[in-house]
Amino acid sequence: MSLGDVFHVFDTTLRDGAQREGISYSVSDKLAVARLLDEIGVGFIEGGWPGAMPKDTEFFDRAGSELSLRHAELVAFGSTRRAGVRAADDPQVSALRDAGTSVVCLVAKSDVRHVERALRTTPEENLAMVSDTVSYLVAEGRRVFLDCEHFFDCYAADRDYGIRVLSAAVEAGADVGVLCDTNGGMLPMGLGRVVAEVASRTGFRLGIHCQDDTGCAVANTLAAVEAGVTHVQGTANGYGERAGNADTFALIGGLVTKMGLPVVPAECLPELMRVSHAIAELANIAPDAHQPYVGSSAFAHKAGLHASAIKISPDLYNHLDPAVVGNDMRILVTEMAGRASVELKGRELGIDLSARPDVVGSVVAQVKELEAAGWSFEAADASFELLLRAGLDGVAPAVFTLESYRVQVEHWGNGTVVSEATVKLLVGGERIIAVGEGNGPVHALDQALRTALAPRYPELASMELADYKVRILAGRQGADAVTRVLIETTDHTSMWTTVGVHENVIEASWHALVDALTYGLAHHS
Repeated sequence: MSLGDVFHVFDTTLRDGAQREGISYSVSDKLAVARLLDEIGVGFIEGGWPGAMPKDTEFFDRAGSELSLRHAELVAFGSTRRAGVRAADDPQVSALRDAGTSVVCLVAKSDVRHVERALRTTPEENLAMVSDTVSYLVAEGRRVFLDCEHFFDCYAADRDYGIRVLSAAVEAGADVGVLCDTNGGMLPMGLGRVVAEVASRTGFRLGIHCQDDTGCAVANTLAAVEAGVTHVQGTANGYGERAGNADTFALIGGLVTKMGLPVVPAECLPELMRVSHAIAELANIAPDAHQPYVGSSAFAHKAGLHASAIKISPDLYNHLDPAVVGNDMRILVTEMAGRASVELKGRELGIDLSARPDVVGSVVAQVKELEAAGWSFEAADASFELLLRAGLDGVAPAVFTLESYRVQVEHWGNGTVVSEATVKLLVGGERIIAVGEGNGPVHALDQALRTALAPRYPELASMELADYKVRILAGRQGADAVTRVLIETTDHTSMWTTVGVHENVIEASWHALVDALTYGLAHHS
């Protein structure tokens, strides 16, 4: 018996996840997401609702020739037949058949109130709709799963009708009856109790689908597994309507590393972080840095107490080895840092400080003093590395000596705004004066610096500013506010961030800009 027969990981990013506000996948996006989901080893990928959504119909048309899945089966989603119409005569059911997938997931009402008010039919006709549609698709050679919509709300009001819906589906040939917490209002203790009770009453193979309206979608899903379900539904990064769905990545992480269930092939687990971030890019949503397992901050440590323990053994403050899910541990250097934080961060940057306790102590003191003045090295590893190397060498790394700089901004009568910067530098004993123009004062300074340094450092041509962030920090009592600038620079193979702080935004930018070029040149030498 294969892994997929024992336990189902069913991903509905392309259908339920696409209902998140702000997401609109193109067909090409959907095909790309499906390929990525296959790489993490899910068993089923729900592609959408053919017949109801033109984009989804096109997706299934193209999937046959453009998708080659190694681990997953593609699933078409749709509703049971309409009231008073045979399944064989319902165009929507025909669209499910014509989608060409081996698996179909049907949705059915399992709450009498929804049957009578939304479908405007009788409870008995709803059962016939389930039975007729399932049996028709099974006869057409399809494997059928049934999503029982609003199951838990129904069960609280009527312990029997949802069971009758499940029975109608299973008796007609459905493989799995999925209990859906459609409104997302359940908590783990209550949900687990209901699942265990339904499993005991029916003996059917059960699945679970949880929305995250109480922030418990993942916890509810894991509680359902503990209570006996062997089919879980989720979406990449928890995307979905309202507060979202159970996060597929957190589900896989919890099932494999905490519950000991090998629900995906072992070689797929280290792909979780990469795939999570790739899907976020396709959805045009910034990855959640604090997302469990796959967030860039999921294994980031800031407190000095943590770092001291991690220096002895990383597992003292990590709930698992980050590499298991494709992530990495990071040490954040802030005013909360102690000696262990600095030493570990140095190791992360490739600098061995184990024999230099004097440098470690000096850098710790500097960091605390600078951060009290508004500097932040947590997001500026490049500036911290320069600080560290200055401590080791006894002098700050420098590619030039500044004599002076000047920036001016002209606003012309026609509305054009021009910034011009002049820098006077000593480079290798030679005095250089250079001028640069830009669309703002920082851009102009950057251009002037490059003009001055380019003859000696041609590798600057590969570097460019990628991002620029400014934050005004409230001054301490009796002091003026200060400005903190973060500059992100890239050479198109790597990216680094530097920081500058001053009462004057141009001077703060200058500090960050000089660090950016100094760091880049040091790593290109």
